Amino acid sequence: MSLIKSISGFRGTIGGNPGDNLTPIDAVKFAAAYGTWLKTQTNQSEYKVIIGRDARISGQMISQLVCSTLQGLGINVIDLGLSTTPTVEVMVTHLKADGGIILTASHNPKEWNALKLLNAKGEFVSAEDGAQILEYVDKDDYTFAEVDNLGTYETFDDAIDLHIEKILALPLVNTNAIQNMNFKVAIDAVNSTGGIAIPKLLQRLGVIHYGIYCEPNGQFPHNPEPLKEHLGDICKKVVDEQADFGIVVDPDVDRLALIDEKGEMFGEEYTLVAIADYILSKTPSATVSNLSSSRALRDVTEKYGQTYSPSAVGEVNVVTEMKRLEAKIGGEGNGGIIYPELHYGRDSLVGIALFLTYLAEKNCSVSELRASYPAYFMAKKKIELTPDIDVDNLLIKIQEVYKNEQINTVDGVKIDFPTEWVHLRKSNTEPIIRIYTESTSEEKANELADKMIESIKSIL
Repeated sequence: MSLIKSISGFRGTIGGNPGDNLTPIDAVKFAAAYGTWLKTQTNQSEYKVIIGRDARISGQMISQLVCSTLQGLGINVIDLGLSTTPTVEVMVTHLKADGGIILTASHNPKEWNALKLLNAKGEFVSAEDGAQILEYVDKDDYTFAEVDNLGTYETFDDAIDLHIEKILALPLVNTNAIQNMNFKVAIDAVNSTGGIAIPKLLQRLGVIHYGIYCEPNGQFPHNPEPLKEHLGDICKKVVDEQADFGIVVDPDVDRLALIDEKGEMFGEEYTLVAIADYILSKTPSATVSNLSSSRALRDVTEKYGQTYSPSAVGEVNVVTEMKRLEAKIGGEGNGGIIYPELHYGRDSLVGIALFLTYLAEKNCSVSELRASYPAYFMAKKKIELTPDIDVDNLLIKIQEVYKNEQINTVDGVKIDFPTEWVHLRKSNTEPIIRIYTESTSEEKANELADKMIESIKSIL
């Protein structure tokens, strides 16, 4: 059981003791810290916060606690109910709110939940803002409103439909071209809110769709992280239905993975690569992804004579670098598409619409599209941490072992070899060290990851 307090939000397992897990007491404390911080940002008579959640079993309970706490601080709440992370982000600005909280633990198993915190732009709070919110948590000193000044509560049921309307209005989403292709698509929404949003989007785009695990009941039928080893059922569904491809999302719908018509993984890393290829063919610009993302994005970017720039891991870091370069497309290699024409946040729904448009324009199969990109293969592994492990010292020792290679320490340690790389970093959301590798074959990528695990074990 775990509780992780970080600048990006608060995440933990449900149940157990306060301070050790995400209990009702902790949820109230974190919501109070966020609300108190929010009221220091501007001097106004009223404040408004958007709340939305994925379909986790604990979601309704946590939502009620968070909403009531914000009301107790005198903050008005608009509750979207079952929603998606990108939908909440879009609604913060659409409804002219002062901030937002998304109740989701993303790809973590069902026993986890979290409070993801947004600013008035509908973007994740900065490291500086997150640090200030953490200070309020530590102080445990809140002033609640008197009875005549309590915040209001209202529900808003049209958020996903409005989000889809904004996607369909984008100049680079060609609804007519998609409709003319008569695409057939299979969906795995891991029994969360993608099962609400994706069918609605595909229906508007005229796409025939077959869903598995689209009931938003929070009972995840498999590990919710959209990795190859978890997706046997959707791969089979694509083949059985003779679908053009398959769509897989995580519980809060900000990560998009694709399956080709043969039931093979398109490659989570290549979701961003393909969509960037389309965007750059229409609107040349720089691109950005994090240090753990594939070299393929760099290759595609340079094909158009544009600049690729890596950022530290974390959506807020990618967004900061995208703004600096005025990049029109970017994201994270885990299937996170950030398209600023709509908003600065990872968004599977806009990713689906852009991918369908590109596929219609190319008039080729998904496997043929994948074959047109450089052949890189990634391995993603991890080492569980114990309290006695000094991670910072461990990473320093690893740098010494590989001191003759090209090393980047912007975020953890990334070691670039001539034809492959490895990235080691402490997770912000789980008590683990993530080990990402990329090479010219799946076997070589796994060998590099295993070699790095052995190096770490020899140091411990």
